Amino acid sequence: MRIVFRGPAIAAALLFSALAARADDGALIDRWYSALLVADRTELSDLLADDVHIKLDDLGVVQTKQEFIASIDDWQGAVAGATIRHRIEKSEAGVTTVIACYDFPSNDMLMRETFSVAGNRITASSQAAIAESCETY
Repeated sequence: MRIVFRGPAIAAALLFSALAARADDGALIDRWYSALLVADRTELSDLLADDVHIKLDDLGVVQTKQEFIASIDDWQGAVAGATIRHRIEKSEAGVTTVIACYDFPSNDMLMRETFSVAGNRITASSQAAIAESCETY
């Protein structure tokens, strides 16, 4: 017996596959921000590929996984009392772009962050400020 897929069936299967991948990436991104908010080094390390590069555009810095995890001590103090809100702007072909509002106790910052994901790990990340407040979030 041979199964023949017609155009709409193939399109539906591809759409379902793409939506499932986006949902998985969305769950991974949710885990990222949850771990980042509480400076959970173990969870952040689990989410990052060993060869990840994290680019902080505004600072002109590119960090390895080890450098990023080492910087969490400083981040932990900065994020105390903060909240992070985020929403996925777009996700396609393993790249997810997020708009994130970092609400710190004394200020807030709106960021555009991009994550490349493969094998349920973040393989690259970049972030850049897009506003000095979250008014447009």
